[in-house]
Amino acid sequence: MPLNILAVDDSRTIRDLLALALGEAGHAVALAEDGIDGLDKLQTFAADAIISDINMPRLDGFGFVERVRSLPAHRATPILMLTTEIAPELKARARAAGATGWIVKPFDAEKLLRALSLVAG
Repeated sequence: MPLNILAVDDSRTIRDLLALALGEAGHAVALAEDGIDGLDKLQTFAADAIISDINMPRLDGFGFVERVRSLPAHRATPILMLTTEIAPELKARARAAGATGWIVKPFDAEKLLRALSLVAG
């Protein structure tokens, strides 16, 4: 089932890779370069799922997830963190902020799509 997915990452390369992998799987993708841009995109893009980096300028992934969870329309939207970070305390912090899942960069497209199907149905 095609999903509307918002991908938030400050790396243009990662955004391009996400757009390619998700687009080839039939999903509609909106791209944002940081948490502030991601919040702006959510004003006009009805995201079924969100993928977010942690380390970004202006508003990092933790702050972004907290802000998304404060929006009534996105209290239950699946959010996957896509990051180079592997520390258990960061995973716990992301979960506490409202993240649904965690994927480590560099990502494998099949694993990413499988994780999305698990969290977004």
